Amino acid sequence: MREYIISTEAIRDNIALIRKKAGNAPIWAVVKGDGYGLGVQNLARICRENGLSRFAVTEVSEAETLRETGTPDEQILMLRPTCDRAELTKLITMQVICTVASEHDAVTLAGIARELAIRAKAHLKIDTGMGRYGFLPDETEKILACYAYLEDMEICGIYTHFPCAFCSKKRTRRQAQALKSVADAIVARGFTPGEVHACNSSALLRMPELRMDGVRVGSALLGRVAFRSGLKRTGYCRSQIEEVRWLPKGSTTGYGSAWKAKKPTQIAVIPVGWFHGYTLEYGNDVYRARDYLRTILHGVKGLLHPQKLTVQVGDQTCRVLGHVGMLHTVIDITGKGLKEGDVAVLEINPLRVRGMEIRFV
Repeated sequence: MREYIISTEAIRDNIALIRKKAGNAPIWAVVKGDGYGLGVQNLARICRENGLSRFAVTEVSEAETLRETGTPDEQILMLRPTCDRAELTKLITMQVICTVASEHDAVTLAGIARELAIRAKAHLKIDTGMGRYGFLPDETEKILACYAYLEDMEICGIYTHFPCAFCSKKRTRRQAQALKSVADAIVARGFTPGEVHACNSSALLRMPELRMDGVRVGSALLGRVAFRSGLKRTGYCRSQIEEVRWLPKGSTTGYGSAWKAKKPTQIAVIPVGWFHGYTLEYGNDVYRARDYLRTILHGVKGLLHPQKLTVQVGDQTCRVLGHVGMLHTVIDITGKGLKEGDVAVLEINPLRVRGMEIRFV
C-alpha cells in the first residue's frame, strides 16, 4: 500500500491566511505544474469552494481543464508567453488572458485576434530581475506602443515576478518600485495600465504591503514555502511496513553498503523510494563559487551536527538506514515493537510524487 494524502482542511486554512494577507487585493490561484502535482481540476475545485475564482496557468491544457470545469466568467491568466499559432488560437477562443513579453508577442497576438474577430486580452510582463520573459523597465516606448497601436489587443494588466522574495526584501522592494515606475510612465502618457500585480507567495507572506492590485499564490496554497509562515504544510505519503527482519552485527543494507550494523538490528522495509519522489531535492543546478562553498559548509555542519532521515510509524520515529532505493526504504525498528502492516508516513513534495494514488481527505 502506498498513497499520497492531501488535507483539504489544511488548504482551506491556508487560503484563509492568504486572504488575510491579501486584504482587498484580488487573489490569482496559481495552478501550474498540473496543480502543483495534485491535478489542476482537484486544486481548482478546492479553491472555488473557498471563494477563489481567478486562476493562473502555464499550459494550454490547464486552461482547457479550468474552462471545462469552471464558469464562463472565471478569469484565467496564461503566465507563459507564446507565439505558437495553435496555442494562441485556443487561448483567444477560450477568452484566456495572454501574457505579452515582447513586441513580437504583442504583434503576433493582435494579428491572430484580428483574424478570429475576437479582441484578445493580455497582461504585459515586465522583467525586473527574473530574467526569463518580459519587457525591460526602460523599454518605455515599446511598452507604450502596445497600448497605442494594437487595437485588437486589450491590455488589462501588467506584472512582474520576484525571484528573491524568500530571501531578500531589499531587492524585492527595488523590483516593485521598478514595476510601479513603468505603471506611472503609462499613466503619464494617458493610458491605463490595468491591474498591476507582482506578489508571489513568498512576497505576500513576507511583504504584504507590496500586494498592489492583485497577488499570485501557488506554493502557499499547499503551505510549501522556504520559511516559517503560519501556513499548514499539506501532503504526505502513507505506506506500510512490508517486511521485518533481523540483521546480525556487521551486516550492510542498500546500494554502496553505506550503512553497517554495529550490533544486531531489527529492520523494516517500506515500499517507497526515490522513484516515488522520496528524498528528491531541488537546487543542485547552479555552480557558482559561493554555491560550492555553501555545499562545503553544509557538509561541515552535517559532520559536526549529524542529521538523520526519519520515517514516522505510528507514534514511533524511525531512522532510515543506508541509501534510499528506487522502490524501497529501510528503517531501524529495534526495540520499537513494530510489525508488518504498520502504517508509515513519509514526507514527499507533491511535485515529486509519482507511482501512487493521490487521495483527498
